[in-house]
Amino acid sequence: MKMFDVVASLQDLPQQQVVKGQVGTVVEELDNDHVLVEFADVNGVAYAIATIPMGQLMKLKHAPA
Repeated sequence: MKMFDVVASLQDLPQQQVVKGQVGTVVEELDNDHVLVEFADVNGVAYAIATIPMGQLMKLKHAPA
């Protein structure tokens, strides 16, 4: 995953108040296994920023690969 990828959480992250299926944006690549993801509401206001292992995220696509 890379910066600005749109992703969905594959599991609940209760400490970050993120539930499975919530959509966020990768804002930083931290290492080979972790990214920083920002979760925002429909107005663009961030409600959670979390370091998440890439294995707990699914990259979303808006067009055929």
